[in-house]
Amino acid sequence: MQELYKYYNGKKLRCGYTTGSCAAAASKATAAMLLTGDRVDYVKIITPKKAELTLEITDCEITPEYASCAVKKDSGDDPDVTNGMLIYARAEKISSGIAIEGGVGIGRITKDGLDQPVGAAAINSVPRQMIASSVHEIMEKHNYRYGIRITIYAPDGERIARKTYNPRMGIIGGISIIGTTGIVEPMSSVALIETIRMEERMKKAGGYDNLLLTLGNYSESFISEVMPDILGGSVKCSNYIGEAVDAAIEYGFKSILIVGHAGKLVKLGAGIMNTHSSQADGRMEVLMACGVIAGVELNILKKLPDCVTVDDAFGILKSAGVFEKTVSVLMEKIQYHLEIKAHGSIKIAALVFSNKYGIIGKTEHADKLIKLITEEYNG
Repeated sequence: MQELYKYYNGKKLRCGYTTGSCAAAASKATAAMLLTGDRVDYVKIITPKKAELTLEITDCEITPEYASCAVKKDSGDDPDVTNGMLIYARAEKISSGIAIEGGVGIGRITKDGLDQPVGAAAINSVPRQMIASSVHEIMEKHNYRYGIRITIYAPDGERIARKTYNPRMGIIGGISIIGTTGIVEPMSSVALIETIRMEERMKKAGGYDNLLLTLGNYSESFISEVMPDILGGSVKCSNYIGEAVDAAIEYGFKSILIVGHAGKLVKLGAGIMNTHSSQADGRMEVLMACGVIAGVELNILKKLPDCVTVDDAFGILKSAGVFEKTVSVLMEKIQYHLEIKAHGSIKIAALVFSNKYGIIGKTEHADKLIKLITEEYNG
């Protein structure tokens, strides 16, 4: 294919193509082989992003009853567990239409709220459109007026799916065929944000009105010790707090409780809704500002910029006897910025903890939302 690149943190990184593009290319090639009996070595497809891809076709098989082939997934410079796997398509003649099915190694939907209905193969809408369009193009080219069944399969799909979010989201038995643009952009946040949105949709489709957001492994370990009954109902939003809140409002949740480590959630005190260190830091600056509002002496606050971690800063504040009043201001600031983000349309709160000091603080409404979530998640 013509190689595409993007720049990330000053580095030139090569783009790849999605499992959806692989499936569409394999489908186009195998449909052509079915109708002509001739081997296909390369095909061109146009992605939804209007990029033209020329993809190599491998492992071809042509028989009187069917044709099959594969495309090797290339994720470019993006760290993707599906990189290098083979995505197969098998084509068979049917009486009419274009049927798209999932075979070995393609997951099955078992929960509501996903792109496809329960029981369907985990081949998302955009890849299905790409497959249908590619096969239709071949049918038109060869003036074929009957139908073709395409079965997408991935022999290594079940093993690779164990390394993905699929089991957690109720996609069982294999990978998903996904992609909204057809192109994998290195270090892109798009796929992770869509996973967050998908998990939230599933929670809402499952009847939940109150959403528990965690930031990662620290959050989940803390909840498993302090509130183990509600951990199974959580959605992990990583650093993307703002996007997770936006999605929750869009899907009609009534409340959101965010549980996270102080190293991340302190940043909310300045309205920083993406807590990744590459986006913004400001932890010590937030704590210093809160200390000033709380009336902490300047000579104490001057020590904070030299701290590497928030636990170090908390230790200084505790030793000086000003921890509680500084944290009280911090909780007010976090609540203030969360309510701005939520536009007053939803109850929202946060519980902040650290591995060293346990619960640091709770914003207004946190205890009430903990009670609501506990009751809802436990029937």
